[in-house]
Amino acid sequence: MGQKKEIATLGEVRQLVDIFYGKVRKDDILSDIFNGVIQDNWPAHLEKMYRFWQTVLLGEHTYYGSPLAPHIKLPVQGTHFDRWKQLFMETVDENFTGEKAAEAKFRAEKMAEMFQLKIEYFKHIE
Repeated sequence: MGQKKEIATLGEVRQLVDIFYGKVRKDDILSDIFNGVIQDNWPAHLEKMYRFWQTVLLGEHTYYGSPLAPHIKLPVQGTHFDRWKQLFMETVDENFTGEKAAEAKFRAEKMAEMFQLKIEYFKHIE
């Protein structure tokens, strides 16, 4: 494993996304959901995730869209969100350090909480 570094460029954002989703694609809890929905469209999904995190962490506005909309009907529950957060935090901690690494973990935590609440809400109003 290489030395931990700051998340300061699109290259580091790509590294974060690639390592994280590499774990997701093989994970016992998450892989069926992600691979089932994304199928062979992983390159396009990863590009979208690069732009999302580039916008969030680097302030370079390259992501346009609604991140919640594609997730709203996924068959997910608390255990999926817990695992997603665990893998994300682990990926950041293993590879990155500094202010942007802390921000990435904070943003991921808040995003997962919001997604979980909204997905649960929409399940109950249908």
